[in-house]
Amino acid sequence: MKSHSFTAIIEMIGINPYVQIPETILKEIFVQAGKTKGHIPIKGTVNKQLYTQTLLKYSGLWRLYINTTMLKNSPKRIGEEINITIEFDPSDRTIAPHPKFLEALKNNLEAKSKFDNLSPSAKKEMVRYITSLKTEESRDRIIERAITYLLGKSTFIGKKSWSNDQYTTLYTSRTSK
Repeated sequence: MKSHSFTAIIEMIGINPYVQIPETILKEIFVQAGKTKGHIPIKGTVNKQLYTQTLLKYSGLWRLYINTTMLKNSPKRIGEEINITIEFDPSDRTIAPHPKFLEALKNNLEAKSKFDNLSPSAKKEMVRYITSLKTEESRDRIIERAITYLLGKSTFIGKKSWSNDQYTTLYTSRTSK
């Protein structure tokens, strides 16, 4: 893939620092990605530091969000000009579930059914969180919490559990309006 270089001024939307990508570069990335909608995986450098990121369109603009792993203290650097390289990243970013989580789902078919019916982003968030844990003790505890969350009995990383009755009530109230 062809890498593109440019300089940009860090801007802020809400609490998120970002830069705008020049239109000519965006067009080439769209061609490489084979799409002009949705999330577009990219990689490159910010001031010579490697990053892996996703381009997003928000409020009509495609933005490269500059988080603190890409650039130290980025929220405090609004107005600063930075050097960026960017290219489409065709690599597979699938995160494989931890084997212990797969085993826990296999042993609880109701939780597995609920997991299978989660949105792709919710599944990814759960899998990413579990696989990022550093100790077996933490992983075991969080896998247990994930299963009870899927069964509607607890919270999980700040998300409330939903029973079937709550889902049915919410769905019915939204569709009957």
